[in-house]
Amino acid sequence: MKKNSAPPPVVDINVTPMVDVMLVLLIIFMVITPMLSKGISVDLAKTRNPIAMTAADKEDAVLVAVSRDGRVFLGSTPTTADALPPKVKDLLTNRLDKTVYLKSDARARYEKVVDVIDNLRSAGVDQLGMLTEEVKEKTAAPAPAAAPPPAQ
Repeated sequence: MKKNSAPPPVVDINVTPMVDVMLVLLIIFMVITPMLSKGISVDLAKTRNPIAMTAADKEDAVLVAVSRDGRVFLGSTPTTADALPPKVKDLLTNRLDKTVYLKSDARARYEKVVDVIDNLRSAGVDQLGMLTEEVKEKTAAPAPAAAPPPAQ
């Protein structure tokens, strides 16, 4: 009598668990990446002739934001405009690049933005970069054809 023998070993690599792990990691990174943006999100003023300020994207850039309702943020930490000078001075000590970047919501009150700029100037900030968003040029639509004169 012959015993039941074990099936032969499988020599193919099973990639299904690896694909499952990779998909889970992809979803995690897709969810977390938008949360890593520096500072708070504001609707920047639009301009036609922007100057590229790539240094504002650096990890150690000093970024001040003014939200639509007038709240002031140093990085992502809420603060007041009056409390900015000592904090900014501390951040700028022992740095070669003493530029502070200001991003303001397009609909923020001008008075609040000027107050923040005044407080930054009192902190000794000489280089102030104002972050804006470039206006995307729309292709001009063709002019409508002239209507024929009314019949008389």
